[in-house]
Amino acid sequence: MTTKHDHRKLGRELGLFDTDPLIGAGLPYWLPDGAAVRHTLEEYIRGAERRAGYRHVYSPVLGKRELYEISGHWAHYSDDMFPPMSLGGEQVVLRPSLCPHHAVIYRSRSHSYRELPLRMAELGGMYRSEPSGVLGGLTRVRAIQLNDAHIFCTLDQVAEEARAALEMIRQAYEALGIAPTRYRLSLPGPGGKYVAAPEKWQRSTALLTDALDRSGLPYEAAEGEAAFYGPKIDVQVTDGAGRESTLSTVQVDFHQPEQFDLHYIGADGAKHRPVMVHRSIIGSVERAVAHLIEQHGGALPAWLAPTQLVILPISDTELPNATALALRCTQLGLRAQVVGPDRGGLGARIREARLVPYQAVIGAREASDDHVALRLRDGRRFDPQPVSDVIDRISALITAHSTELWADAAS
Repeated sequence: MTTKHDHRKLGRELGLFDTDPLIGAGLPYWLPDGAAVRHTLEEYIRGAERRAGYRHVYSPVLGKRELYEISGHWAHYSDDMFPPMSLGGEQVVLRPSLCPHHAVIYRSRSHSYRELPLRMAELGGMYRSEPSGVLGGLTRVRAIQLNDAHIFCTLDQVAEEARAALEMIRQAYEALGIAPTRYRLSLPGPGGKYVAAPEKWQRSTALLTDALDRSGLPYEAAEGEAAFYGPKIDVQVTDGAGRESTLSTVQVDFHQPEQFDLHYIGADGAKHRPVMVHRSIIGSVERAVAHLIEQHGGALPAWLAPTQLVILPISDTELPNATALALRCTQLGLRAQVVGPDRGGLGARIREARLVPYQAVIGAREASDDHVALRLRDGRRFDPQPVSDVIDRISALITAHSTELWADAAS
């Protein structure tokens, strides 16, 4: 269920991100709390990908124009690309996509059929020349950090790899506390922006349909929404204003493996063409964070919150205990902050920290016993309990990427 929160307003109020005309439209910068959210989200995705058998790479955000002529982006997508820059007698461009770089990385080594599926992932920057009129907050930007991956596989592996990608998307949405509006099978429509290869389009569409059917997911077909090189599954989400956008994608591509002359050595010792499956679990980090802010009204899941535990000493006397607790949390990887009495009375500080998942109050009695009186963001309050127990319970929930604030057995 979506909320009516505007991520642009809330993101600035919470000190997550901002913009400046001197940097430019569509080029937001991340403040420390926003950077903490972004880093945590990126590390979650990298971990999920590693567990699913992906290997991570880095590739440059620049590429020669020729690279995008080979991939087809220049012919079919140049209106959305920044103009070429002259460099040493060559033309280079800011990349609008990572897939050509990954195709080149794949072909830099010989591959056997025993290596397939080869899953290559990157959280990489890309740039799109969006018109000024469509820019807004984090949802439409010109500098994008994309959670991208490309799976190079045999034809009979495609449907299962696409199904596995859909399952990764489901798990990520569960951890993030969000839900898709619908699944869309995006197909070509009237117009000339698509690669002219009817047989490949039919095969790609059949494979994606198979993956959706294997996953048991309802979906709607939509003409005119495909990538220029192939159909895709788009996972759609809706913001508080009712605007729908694509967050995650799975795509099948026969075009670029042919353009870049990719191959693997089969069991018969001959060269064979791999299929390229493009997939993005959370899409762009910018759009994902925008949706999370709106979905949760700034009250992000505890594992993702910029401050996970706020420590509230009642008086200056308890400040040493609060500082020691904050240090213990930091050493365990928890994001904790001490908000002392110089920031106002206890009630005012509790209200100020209303979006922080956990509030640990330390008074004279708690300080003497190494206890804290814990409050949860949802209004629950607990009797004083040992600091070690509190830290252990919070750490376990955060490590599990749970959307629950407290385990039932502890409530």
